[in-house]
Amino acid sequence: MSGLNLKRKIRVLIVDDSPVVRQLLRVTLEQSDQLEVVGTAGDPYLAVQKIKELNPDVLTLDVEMPKMNGLEFLKRLMIAHPLPVVMVSTLTLSGSKVTLKALELGAVDFVAKPNLSDKEEKREFQREIISKVETAAKVDIRKLKSHSLHIADKSIQLKKDTSNKLIAIGASTGGVTAIRNILPHFPKSSPGIIIVQHMPQGFTKTFADNLDKISSIKVKEAEDGDQVLAGQALVVPGGYHMKIIKKGSSYYSKLITGPKVNYQRPAVDVTFGSLAQIAGAETIGVLLTGMGKDGAKGLKMIKDTGGYTLVQNQETSTIFGMPKQAIELGAASEIVALNQIPSKVIDLLND
Repeated sequence: MSGLNLKRKIRVLIVDDSPVVRQLLRVTLEQSDQLEVVGTAGDPYLAVQKIKELNPDVLTLDVEMPKMNGLEFLKRLMIAHPLPVVMVSTLTLSGSKVTLKALELGAVDFVAKPNLSDKEEKREFQREIISKVETAAKVDIRKLKSHSLHIADKSIQLKKDTSNKLIAIGASTGGVTAIRNILPHFPKSSPGIIIVQHMPQGFTKTFADNLDKISSIKVKEAEDGDQVLAGQALVVPGGYHMKIIKKGSSYYSKLITGPKVNYQRPAVDVTFGSLAQIAGAETIGVLLTGMGKDGAKGLKMIKDTGGYTLVQNQETSTIFGMPKQAIELGAASEIVALNQIPSKVIDLLND
């Protein structure tokens, strides 16, 4: 826990044009003994004044606002007064596109606005926003500056057929940017890749489409029964867990609902655990930045069944939660910097 949390409460400024949402966020965040809402603003111009006056530690920011949209405000904020920001988004296609752009621009994380008439959904939103704002305060935002994307490095090439191998990647907070930075470096001939990124339904389709545009391999949101193919990455859809099953010599996706695991659906542990059971020795497991412990047990299962496991190091992780848990559990074959992961995976496949 940072010195900030030990000395005083985390100062939060809420920026949202809806009085109802501002009140919900205030009441919710003040349930935490770590958080203090120091002010609210109904538009970005008022937010600029409040930031100067109140010196908040974290902002919650509505994606869509009058006068200046959330993206334009975020872009200016990250230049003039960089702060950890948690975006509050709508569960729409346009909302998902704007939110993913916000993560590229340096937002720490996001939560989707709930249906306020659904008590369970509202309760889950409240748990999530508290957790994410508390986490955001601990982030070194210099790590969130989007790195320049280099389309697949032609020097990283596979020298043999690895179509029987599998690559599994799990991530949470900071994972969107991390995955955007490593996936373009995988060559077209890469074995099948499975990506589990904590994200709500609808957002994973936009995320997969974005990755597809910048990668040499094909990237798509997984559907039930999809075959895991060389040269393709499957992104597990939000709202579902995904297991990998084997039929003959081929691997296929199996989408399941059921309760959340480690507060998540999709959960990394579910996918990694299924791979360990059917293809442990053929799997390279990669666990990236994120809060909590999801993925640590599943990664350990992959390692214990003969697979090789890579864990992102603390220096390049936005949040060193999931990686730290995996290391403490003995789940890491190797701890590596984010920019070394593609070449390390290809070296392992070429061995």
